[in-house]
Amino acid sequence: MITQHQPLIEVFAEIPDFRRCRGKRHPLPAILSLACCAMLCGYRTYSAIAEWGRNYGTGMAHALGFHHHTPCAATLHTIFRYVDRDAVEAKLGAWAEQVVARTPPAPTAAAAAVALDGKTLRGSRKQGAPGVHLLSAVSHHMGLTLAQHAVDDKTNEITQVETVLRQLVLPGRVFTMDALLTQRHVAQTLVEGGGDYVMIVKENQPQLHADIALVFTLPPAGDQQPSARTVDIGHGRIEQRNITTSEALVGYNDWPGLAQVFEIGRHVITKKRGRNGSKWSTGLPVYGPSG
Repeated sequence: MITQHQPLIEVFAEIPDFRRCRGKRHPLPAILSLACCAMLCGYRTYSAIAEWGRNYGTGMAHALGFHHHTPCAATLHTIFRYVDRDAVEAKLGAWAEQVVARTPPAPTAAAAAVALDGKTLRGSRKQGAPGVHLLSAVSHHMGLTLAQHAVDDKTNEITQVETVLRQLVLPGRVFTMDALLTQRHVAQTLVEGGGDYVMIVKENQPQLHADIALVFTLPPAGDQQPSARTVDIGHGRIEQRNITTSEALVGYNDWPGLAQVFEIGRHVITKKRGRNGSKWSTGLPVYGPSG
């Protein structure tokens, strides 16, 4: 049975229009739909989106909801400058959550995994911004952005992660993140909300990092430390990855929700040059209570 999702154009219709009725020629849902379609085709700028609309003629314009021709670049600039961006993100995030929830799960646990990561938008300087940085939550399985929040230039992702998490369903999900977001309050929020986590541990958490390093350098008596290995061949390389796990810190370290730690190592051989090298991660992920 095929699950029917709410059409995205209906989601756009729920976003409030800031414009007055007098002189308004183009429906807001149609403009947002046009931008969405054009950007999926690789048209990123206002002028490129306007060009995309003109290239596909009246048939496509009517399908998107336009009564006449599609808008020019100046109109697009005005719309996206004054539209309620928080409302757009909230509606799109809720729609993405519904899509993920109604999509049949993958055969692996990755279906419930969500990545928390930040990035600076390419081309933001050309739009008059010094470098728009967003903290996003992205579904591993679907590749959909479930929530995102802008990070001010004078702060960092740590101050905004709680805002992003409040927009998400936490129970039953595993959240992955880099070392910057490996913070006690983030782990505590996820554990209290019923979620799990995988955090990279580096020197920004010195005590936790030292405890994990000691476990794998001088294993405690009785700590079995099971391991697994994978070998990938491709792109002119042979890459071997090793993972070793330990539960020795459970009950010893007071990090919120710590249930397991593991060390990842990588050995790469470049076939063409015959070179090889090894790399062992100094950042060691930590699982939450049900990991």
